[in-house]
Amino acid sequence: MESNPPIVEVRDIQKSYRRGDLIVPVLHDITFDIAEGEFLALMGPSGSGKTTLLNLIAGIDKADSGVIRIGGVDITTLSETELARWRAGHVGFIFQFYNLIPVLKAVENVEIPLYLTGLSGRERREHAAMALNLVNLAHRMDHYPKELSGGEQQRVAIARAIVTDPTILVADEPTGDLDRVSAEEILDMMERLNRELGKTIILVTHDPRAAQRARVLRHLDKGYLNDGRP
Repeated sequence: MESNPPIVEVRDIQKSYRRGDLIVPVLHDITFDIAEGEFLALMGPSGSGKTTLLNLIAGIDKADSGVIRIGGVDITTLSETELARWRAGHVGFIFQFYNLIPVLKAVENVEIPLYLTGLSGRERREHAAMALNLVNLAHRMDHYPKELSGGEQQRVAIARAIVTDPTILVADEPTGDLDRVSAEEILDMMERLNRELGKTIILVTHDPRAAQRARVLRHLDKGYLNDGRP
């Protein structure tokens, strides 16, 4: 079967951090592709560079050298302002600790990325409601985060991530703060977003059971990339 063309192209990426006078290398000559509609898991021990690589792909951080193209756009050449605008339209973020605003209802939290678009208030609310319906939380849209379980809060976060119909979804340990049942529900949902809606998902996880849900598995060890498939 013919594979999809790459939506993410990573070429010769190097990344180091400075700690005082010390230069600490984190990523070494990272090169790989992610096909459109792929579900990729990145695994590796703490300090292996997984989150750093995810942040580079998401445009949160910048590489020292190399090229990262997302949907044909070389994001390594963008200014900070251009990068912020690009992130708003092309990247959906799912974090370990949800990052919901406590004083906003679920639907209002989901609306937040839409304030950077030209949508009216009514259109924003309609889009947010549709996203919550996709994660089976339409009946909880007027509840505040404190009124929701951890699994429900993460589903709100997923709705917020997909509400702009981004090019890629990036998930950094999205099940790390959840019990096993809630974690399985979140992984089921991510699988469904990938399988039924064709979302390209990049998942960073320490959990082998979470990684098994992905269709492609890659390992980072001491900043070097090794390939593998679950």
